[in-house]
Amino acid sequence: MSVSAEIKLPLEWDDDERMNFLFSDFKENRDVNTLDWDSKMDFWTALIVKGCRDRGTVCVNLQDLNRTFRRKEKSPLGLATVLQSMARRGKVQRESEFAANVDCGWLSWGVGLLLVKPLKWTFSALLGSSRVPLEESFVVIELVKEKAAELLRVYRKSEFSNCSIISFQELGALSSDICADESTLCMALLQLQRDKQVTVSLHDGEKIVKFCQPGQERVSPISDVDIGIYQLQRSEKLLEERVKKLGQEADKCKEEARILLREGKKSQALRCLRGRKRVEKRAENLFSKLESIRGILDRIAQSQTDKMVIQAYQAGVSALKLSLKDVTVERAENLVDQIQELCDTQDEVNQTLSSVTAADEDVDELEEELKSLLDESKPASIADLPAVPTRKLQPAGETTLSSLPAVPYTPLSYSSEELEEELNRLTLTDSDLQQKSKSPDRRLEPAH
Repeated sequence: MSVSAEIKLPLEWDDDERMNFLFSDFKENRDVNTLDWDSKMDFWTALIVKGCRDRGTVCVNLQDLNRTFRRKEKSPLGLATVLQSMARRGKVQRESEFAANVDCGWLSWGVGLLLVKPLKWTFSALLGSSRVPLEESFVVIELVKEKAAELLRVYRKSEFSNCSIISFQELGALSSDICADESTLCMALLQLQRDKQVTVSLHDGEKIVKFCQPGQERVSPISDVDIGIYQLQRSEKLLEERVKKLGQEADKCKEEARILLREGKKSQALRCLRGRKRVEKRAENLFSKLESIRGILDRIAQSQTDKMVIQAYQAGVSALKLSLKDVTVERAENLVDQIQELCDTQDEVNQTLSSVTAADEDVDELEEELKSLLDESKPASIADLPAVPTRKLQPAGETTLSSLPAVPYTPLSYSSEELEEELNRLTLTDSDLQQKSKSPDRRLEPAH
């Protein structure tokens, strides 16, 4: 398989001049040309990490890198220097050192998973050899942490999240989309053990994995109770599969009996029905055992819940005792008396302060008296003036015209005698005139 089918190469991979420089070996002394050294180192470091991420692996070795990044029948000459530099900076770590740093008994359950012999690494380190063996495997720390986080997330979203212990085979099937191979799964488990999120052990020759449950900061060691629950869960699953298989077998016998009956083979159909009855009886026996196991598991779960509640009660009692350590009835009564005394003192203070109100009322009376004196001292001319009218003003001449009598619309037909009589009535004194001015005007009556 070509490298382009596994990873996406950078654009400069087709630039012959640039790639000739990158495929050349590093200078023995970095100080000769720091810029070129760092540029080449950064390029290969990023490409190695990206290549592992694209392929879904977390381990690399020099032999695979030379084959993966081969271009025009040539392999890069400085990849060994790149791996050594990444190891010094903590970006990669030898697989044996990575496993040895985890206190998990790796050799007890991981035999055969390592790709090279740890003894060979040890001799190389003791002799001070700077040469990197072709098959020496390195773990990319950044990628193994990503795989560990993804593995934990997938487990907690799966149907096994209610089971604290899961077999290594079941975990491998569950993580098939995350871990490309068994070695990658083991490296992810080692990282989770380093983070105290899982613990791995052997039970009757079978590798089992215990995950940290929600609400726990770190995983607890595998106990006898955990082993018992795991065995019960395995038995439950096995019985469920057998009951399901027997049910399918019973349905098959029933269908065969129906076909034989249609063909007129009544005796053979009866034998099929007898076989179906036997299968159903076996299924019922297994189902009763399955129900017993489920009942035991429910009781264990309830006991664990009760244990958690009791622990919570104990913690609450301890906290309550600690909080009430210096609290006594006598002290509480003393505090209540002090509070009552302070309240009485406050009431007396409020009563004393309320006596200032009378003085405030005297000041108000004095202000009222002063205001009245100011009103009396105003000029008399101003006081004698009429009040300002509030009625709406009318246009000039409108008031005078409205006081005059209406214009008669009938023709005048008065005689001279009537006019003289009217003239005599109009001859009045001044007082009478003033009195008549207050009364409404009298309209002249027309002659008949």
